[in-house]
Amino acid sequence: MTIHSEHPFLDPHPDHARRLRGRLGGQVSLWTTGAGSDRVGLTVASMLVVLGDPPLIVGLLDPDSDLAVALTDDDGARLVVQLLDWRHRDLAEQFAGQMPAPGGPFAQATWVQGDAGPRLADARTWVEATVLDARESGWSLEVRARLDGLVIGDDDEPLLHRRGRYHH
Repeated sequence: MTIHSEHPFLDPHPDHARRLRGRLGGQVSLWTTGAGSDRVGLTVASMLVVLGDPPLIVGLLDPDSDLAVALTDDDGARLVVQLLDWRHRDLAEQFAGQMPAPGGPFAQATWVQGDAGPRLADARTWVEATVLDARESGWSLEVRARLDGLVIGDDDEPLLHRRGRYHH
């Protein structure tokens, strides 16, 4: 066995853009849509709010996700974007498909069903939005949605994501 100073799992061909994105970090959100057995959701950290008239929310979604399919199959699809707190970190992992969710991820929390979709009952900050358009952007699906209504609550312990880990 040879001892050396390099990291044993270092990628020999690193994706520098991915490493830069990981250093930006941001608040973790959960995007949901649908009702009943048609409810779908996805953990999203790559998003931004665009000020204007009307204000927009833009998210980068996995184009193969059930959420991406649901939002692009229906013209004028509605959705709920809720900001997650530190206490929601397991739920974030479950909706990202990174942790088991017996009964599905919606069975792991309490939800309030609204016109735009299911909303996490204990979400402090959330938005209802209408999808305007979606397009391929790199390896993601860029979804632009108009803010229809929002509630801003306390963010004492926001769930943050930076360099592949959750922080608060």
